[in-house]
Formats: sequence, C-alpha cells, structure tokens
Amino acid sequence: MREHLIFASALCIVIRTVVAGSSPGVTPREPQGQASNSQSGLILQVDEGERLVRRVPSGTTAANPPTPSIIKVDRKNGGSPDLVMGYETLSPGRTIQPHRHLVADEIIFVHTGTGTATVGDREAPISPGATVYIPRNVRITLANTGKESMAIAFFFSKPGFEAYMRDTSVAEGQPAPPMSPEELQAIRQKHATHTIYEPR
Repeated sequence: MREHLIFASALCIVIRTVVAGSSPGVTPREPQGQASNSQSGLILQVDEGERLVRRVPSGTTAANPPTPSIIKVDRKNGGSPDLVMGYETLSPGRTIQPHRHLVADEIIFVHTGTGTATVGDREAPISPGATVYIPRNVRITLANTGKESMAIAFFFSKPGFEAYMRDTSVAEGQPAPPMSPEELQAIRQKHATHTIYEPR
C-alpha cells in the first residue's frame, strides 16, 4: 500500500509539471529574440539582439545621430563558442577606419545601401547582396558613398571583436559620452591581440 501511495504522489507531481509546461529540474527557455547563453539557438528579427550605441572619439562631429550596432550571436548571445555575428547601419558619408583582424576571418554581407569596400589592395563598389570576404590579417575599410544608409551584417570565425564593440559602446538608451584619445588608445591596446586599427 505504501508503494502505491508513493507512486501516486510521484505521478501527480509529473502531471502537474507537464500541465505547467516544464519538466522537473529544467529551467524554461528564454523567449526567442532575447540574449541567452544557452546553446538552444536563437531566432532574431532584424532589429533584435544586443543593441549598442558606439561612443565617438572626442572632437568628432557626426552629421547624423548614431544608429545602434547589434551583436546577434556570440558567447553571450546564443552561446556560440566561436562564431560572432552582428548587424550595423552606416550613415551616408561614414567610413569604417582601415583595420585588420589578426585571428579571425570576416565576411560582410550588404543588406541595403551602396558604398565602396577595400580589401588589401583591391577596391570595388558594393550594393545590396554584395559579399566581402576578409581573410585574417588583411586590411579592410568600408565607406558608405551613397545617399542612403547602408546596412551590413558581419560574421567572424573567432571571437574577439565583439568585446571591442562592447568596450567602445554603451547599451542603447544609455548616455554615450565621447571617448578621449587616451581612452580610445587604451581600449585599442587592450584588444590589440585581435584587432589593429591604422592611425587616422
């Protein structure tokens, strides 16, 4: 009789758990579209992810207010141990300063807008649908030469650059004070093992 009572009690617990929508000892998954360090995957819309606003160097004047950069997938967002993906919008006239990624290959996919990409000693115009492949330790610069914003998705084969993005940005909605030359130099020195920028 005692065994029957124990079995019935255990069965009731299992039924209550299933009806509640979870299993014993299992934490419910976070809603899709939110940051998660689990490896259950993500489904993100174009504006979803870890939204950051870049801090500009002091003395820099921007014609347009900064638009968010979005880290979509990395160790913090989705739990990928290697892959990094982000999405960024470049306002008209904006140029990404020449730089090299020492340990990671990069792919840039142009979603909207037009511009010019320079990879090593090769330069070409880019437009929606263009793909730019940058092998590790090869110089890259990108310029929006059009009249509209240019949206790009970027992918890295190894982590590193997302940490630089966080150090030079603030979460969207937070104050984004300009960086002094000394502060920017210190941040770039901290991340010099994976990303090297050319002097302006």
